[in-house]
Amino acid sequence: MGKRIIQQARGHGSLRYRVKRHSFNHKLQYPKNLDGEGEVLKLFNSSAHSAPLAKLKYSSGFFIIPAFNGMFEGQKIKFNDSEISRGNIKKLKEIPVKTRVYCVESRPGDGGTFVKTAGSSAIVSRVMGDKISLLMPSKKEKSFHGECRAVIGTIAGSGRLDKPIVKAGKQFYIKKAKGGRVWPRTSALKVNAVDHPFGSGRGKNPKSKIAKRNAPRGRRVGLLRPRRTGHRN
Repeated sequence: MGKRIIQQARGHGSLRYRVKRHSFNHKLQYPKNLDGEGEVLKLFNSSAHSAPLAKLKYSSGFFIIPAFNGMFEGQKIKFNDSEISRGNIKKLKEIPVKTRVYCVESRPGDGGTFVKTAGSSAIVSRVMGDKISLLMPSKKEKSFHGECRAVIGTIAGSGRLDKPIVKAGKQFYIKKAKGGRVWPRTSALKVNAVDHPFGSGRGKNPKSKIAKRNAPRGRRVGLLRPRRTGHRN
């Protein structure tokens, strides 16, 4: 008797395919109303995030953001200040061109959405009225409203990909902590014929199966949204 293929099992949402919720307890956003000065209370690691995190204290409480390169505990961070130094949170319209920033807001006041991965940063490239263009880590430009805020600096942890993983077990636990991924990934041709439409690899010619654009996960195997089908004339 056949069993569900992995896409169907993921769609069912069992514990095997879910992330560890306690890893994602930290909300990486700064508050809407920030003024004055804050202090770095603690730097710590999170298995669900690629960068080290920093817990900051301000007049009304605490918040957590990715740590920038060179941050230390006890450091003073200024909000909406005229000074341009690493860690300060300012509006994009007040940040000079060619300055590196991260944790950029997509809309004014949302607390930071873009550029939050270890070692990454965006560069303020152009100012066009109320719009500020940033050169993103993907080397593409993206426009933001001048009232959107960002943290000045580069996120720490840039060397995380330099050290080789070496052991398969380490890769297994990395994948397990981030996104509930099952690793290693098994090729469809290598499973039994009863377990997958491409199973057993007989002739190694997968069955041509075109899934609908809105098909559920279990049916999204084979040719996905091909540009055309049939023989060429």
